[in-house]
Amino acid sequence: MLHLLLHGLAPLTVALTFYRPKWLAAFWIMMLGMLIDLDHLLADPIYDPGRCSVGFHPLHTWLPIALYVVLLAHPKTRLIGIGLCLHIVLDALDCQVTNGIWAQGLG
Repeated sequence: MLHLLLHGLAPLTVALTFYRPKWLAAFWIMMLGMLIDLDHLLADPIYDPGRCSVGFHPLHTWLPIALYVVLLAHPKTRLIGIGLCLHIVLDALDCQVTNGIWAQGLG
């Protein structure tokens, strides 16, 4: 439950701290990063509490993650890049807390 709460609080904190005049728009653009969790629907079972999503689900693998980092470089894509990178960092933290690993395959 804390993990899901952080997925909302982290973008909200960034939006209020760095994008104050347009914080609401910044918040919702960063929240679009949650859409990468749609790749969980491809897994069987869809939810497995012992599975680390980073390195397992297609949009949580290293090539897409590299693209998310590249999005940070340009001002027009920066907010979505921040949202996606925050999402991956929070998922990796969840993996560490629940399984003692940072990503699937990195024991």
